Amino acid sequence: MTLATLRQGESATLQRLELPEAFAHRLMQLGFIPGVRVEAAHQAPGGDPRVYRVDGSEIALRQETARRLYCTPV
Repeated sequence: MTLATLRQGESATLQRLELPEAFAHRLMQLGFIPGVRVEAAHQAPGGDPRVYRVDGSEIALRQETARRLYCTPV
């Protein structure tokens, strides 16, 4: 499962990031580290981007990116 499949209010534990190294590194700096709990929050009217809560912050990700962040449900 990926972050893109989470519905609003659902949480999951991040397992891995399948992104280019520089992009993955930047997301890890923002708190998207394997093992962290991520919650799907609100989204734009068209559905993209969506806001995710991670480590006390809210970060917007495009669905294209969220589809490459793999997780397991909590």
